[in-house]
Amino acid sequence: MHDHDVEARGPVMEAPATPAPHAAEAPDLGLLRVFRDDGSADPATDPGLPPHVLLRAYREMKRVRLIDTRMMLLQRQGRIHFAGECRGQEATPIATGLVLEREDWVFPALRESAIMLVRGFPLKSYIAQYFGNAGDVLKGRQMPSHMSGRAVNQVAWSSCMATQLPHAVGAAWAAKMRKDRSVVLGFVGDGGTSEPDFHNALNFAGVFKVPCVLVCQNNHWAISVPAGKQTASPTFAVKGRAYGVPSVRVDGNDVLAVYRVVSDAVARARSGGGPTFIESVTYRMGAHSSSDDPTRYRAQEEVDTWAQRDPIVRLRRHLVHRGLLDEAEEAALEDGLMAEISAAIQEVEALGPPARETLFDDVYAELPWHLAEQRAEVLANRPHPGSFVNDGGVREPPQTPPGR
Repeated sequence: MHDHDVEARGPVMEAPATPAPHAAEAPDLGLLRVFRDDGSADPATDPGLPPHVLLRAYREMKRVRLIDTRMMLLQRQGRIHFAGECRGQEATPIATGLVLEREDWVFPALRESAIMLVRGFPLKSYIAQYFGNAGDVLKGRQMPSHMSGRAVNQVAWSSCMATQLPHAVGAAWAAKMRKDRSVVLGFVGDGGTSEPDFHNALNFAGVFKVPCVLVCQNNHWAISVPAGKQTASPTFAVKGRAYGVPSVRVDGNDVLAVYRVVSDAVARARSGGGPTFIESVTYRMGAHSSSDDPTRYRAQEEVDTWAQRDPIVRLRRHLVHRGLLDEAEEAALEDGLMAEISAAIQEVEALGPPARETLFDDVYAELPWHLAEQRAEVLANRPHPGSFVNDGGVREPPQTPPGR
């Protein structure tokens, strides 16, 4: 990695030792950037992605934002129970997805699910997880917005903060012991850095030099707790240095900068150079989740300030600057994505719940005899399509809607 990307011998890239800044101040010092205000790229830091990759990055970022917008609307309509959007934070998951190879593993937090889509996970299966129905590969067993999929090596996470980081480091240790070339990515929010699991993971990664990249998406708010009250350290990146892990801060709203930093860190891990800790400085534009009201703890002026640094707007400005996108192409892209998402929602929402017999799946490699008997009983008493079991346990025939 370049000397200005990762601290290996000298100090970590960070601001001078001043109190942790308030979110509205948008700290600049120490952040690696590529984009300039006019839409051009700084040749000193530009990763030099070809046009088709730039356009794909833009498409993926637009798609996840449109998905998030629709899911929040569906939740408000009572059609799904919960949604957690990553609006304003799209650069980090999309850049990461573009960097990773097929054998690499991801241990996400709440706002990295879109990595799955970049790596080829089907859109319909992704949306089905919000509904938890028969189209959901997790068979309705997880909370909505907690996607995972073995097909793309993305591991399920819990809503308990930072618990995924020791898992990520452990998986990286296994990769090192097996001498395979897999790299493991683990994600956490700024609030998760206050959890013991964060420190356990960084210490283990530093001691055993495992092939992992740990990323903190510092979006400035852990629900209602601002970053300035989360730590007295001038940055979150400095915490990696304390454990002997090379660390870097990057502008998390600059997709090219994130791509460069993650790409260099992954290459370093894959070559046996050990772990890297990345602080991606970004901002959560929306609520923490559909259960949150951010107007109760932060000012709209702060949100408006960060909206001017929208990662999608910045990438669009760069594409226009390079002559890779115009208004007609932008409109066609958005229309196509909206149609794709609407069609997927329509098809997925029509599916029924997971089959009852799936209760017995994925528990044992070989089903014990007593569960095999219970499964057979469930199959033998499967309700007729359209019927239901009433409160008294009696199966009733399908009901004909009034006026039909």
